[in-house]
Order: sequence, then structure tokens, then C-alpha cells
Amino acid sequence: MYASSSTRSTAHRIDLRSDTVTKPCAAMRAVMAAAEVGDDVYGEDPTVRALESRVAEMAGMEAGLFVPSGTQSNLIALMCHCNRGDEVIVGADYHTFVYEAGGVAAVGGIMPNPLPTDSNGGLSVEQVKAAIKPDTTWFAQARLLALENTVSGQIQAPEHIDALCRTAADHGLAVHLDGARIWNAMVALGIPLARLSSSLDSLSVCLSKGLGAPVGSVLCGRRDFIHKAARIRKMLGGGMRQAGVLAACGLFALEHNLARLAQDHANARCLAEGLADIDRLTVHPGDTNMLFLEAEEPDRAPLVAHLAGHGILVGPPAQRIRIVTHLDISEDDIRDTIDVIRQYYE
Repeated sequence: MYASSSTRSTAHRIDLRSDTVTKPCAAMRAVMAAAEVGDDVYGEDPTVRALESRVAEMAGMEAGLFVPSGTQSNLIALMCHCNRGDEVIVGADYHTFVYEAGGVAAVGGIMPNPLPTDSNGGLSVEQVKAAIKPDTTWFAQARLLALENTVSGQIQAPEHIDALCRTAADHGLAVHLDGARIWNAMVALGIPLARLSSSLDSLSVCLSKGLGAPVGSVLCGRRDFIHKAARIRKMLGGGMRQAGVLAACGLFALEHNLARLAQDHANARCLAEGLADIDRLTVHPGDTNMLFLEAEEPDRAPLVAHLAGHGILVGPPAQRIRIVTHLDISEDDIRDTIDVIRQYYE
């Protein structure tokens, strides 16, 4: 049974909606102000070049491209791998299919073939094989397998990713991975990023989620792939000028905020454990910094409103209410959240 040990002021807001809500600390703002910059569209921003090289090296890939967002990074990758009318095989609940405004079809002219994922958010080798259509005039031809890691806080094992990549390669498909939160998988598993990306053709990593930078992602791949990606970035309006002020935040985040992701994971576990014995609430913990609360239907909206009334923000009142820990959430915040949720069920 959880024992409360905290009192709190409701003036302090605890924002658990996403790990995108973090704000730059004073030290990060200082490196922004001091960043050496140039015109990045001309390839002359040294801080951007340093960030791209750093992330590409960590991923074990030849080159990187700094882009404004993960959504744009994924769209660029898909447009590099596929021509208009080609097909991408993707998980039915992955961000590239569900949460990126349909850009893959509307902008890229690429046809998604969404497959149901398993309880861990993964696809099977058998599913991918069965989804690849014969090369006839009737069908859009699959050119790409689009994966994700983590998926709703669940780690996709590198061995399984390797198997999917082998299957794709055997059938002439490239593989792109949306690694918006792959840093969390890296820290939780205690392995280098390059091990998680060793079988991939391209990888997108986000700097503005768990790492706490205000904006930006890096797309990694072979040098010729990144050359093509830079052209598509320009087409999509993603060319930035003196972007070193943003890239400096990414470099700072890699230096100072990477290892501390383990604290976010510990906070998520603590929250899950503190709520585990509530009868009318089912807790679905993830492997990293996410968990989901499955409340009975009459409790969903009132529970979210109760939390908001105490200055605690969570995901919308769906069947599974998402909670995400991040660097602006402390152990005291976790204890306070447990207390307020338990108060609702008393």
C-alpha cells in the first residue's frame, strides 16, 4: 500500500502530457546565446555541422541532417526512399501513419500499408512477408518498411529489428526507423545507439522530447541519401539560416541530458507502482518514460478533470490515459501525482 509523504501547492503545475513540454534551462539558453553560427542553407553553420556529425557518428551512419521537427524528418526519409505511387509498410499505430497529418500520402504521394502491431508495439517477420505484394501492374509496389522505437514507451529489441531488416532486404525494401524516443531505449538497454541502428537504412532521432532541446531532429543515413534529403528538406521549407542557436541546444542536450533519462524511467516505474493497487484503475507501465492508465469509462473525464484541478496535466480522457515523465518532473512531482490520483478513488 502506498503511503503519502508529501504536501503540495496547486500553484505548481505538473505537466505529464508529453516529454515535449520541457523548457530550456539557463545553461542551455547560455549556449544558445554563445553559439557560433552561419547560413546553414549554404552549409556554413559550424554548430549545425558539429551536431549532424555527432549524431551520425553515434548512430554509426555516414551523415546527418538537422531538420526542424521529427515529422519533417520522417517525411523526408519516406520521400527519399519512395517515389510517388510506391508503398510503405508501417505499423498501424506508428507516428508516421497516424500522427503526422497524413503527410506521407498528401505530400509524398506514398501509399501506406498499415499492419496491426502486437502488445509490445511490434511487427512480425511473417506480417511483413505477407504484406509484400507481387510485382504486377495491379498493385502499388512496397519500397520501404517504416518502424518505430520506442513505441508508446515500449522498447523494440535490437535483435527483432535486425530480423525485420533482413526480411526487408531479402525483398528489396529499405528500412527507416522513427527513433523519436530511441534515446530512451538506448539508456534503458545500456547499449550504444549504433547497435540499435546497425541494420537500418535511415534513422530519425528527436532532440526535443526526452533530451529537452526546444526544437529539432536529426535524420541519419548514407551520404548520398542525406544529399537527397537536403534537397527535399528545402522543398518542404525546412532550410534554416543561422540555425546554430538551435543546434547548440542539441549538443548541450546530448552532453548533459542523455544519461539522466534513467531518472525519467525510474519516475515512471515509481508512479506505476504507487497506483498499482487501485481497484478501479489498471496501470499499463512501459519500458521507459511512459505509462497508461486504463480507467473505467465513467471515471475517465472526471479523473482527468480532478488532476487538472490540482495543477496536474495528463493525456486526454481516452480509454488509455497517457502519462509521460521527463526532465522537468521531479520525484516529489511523482509522489504528488500519486496522492492526487489516490484521492480521486477514495
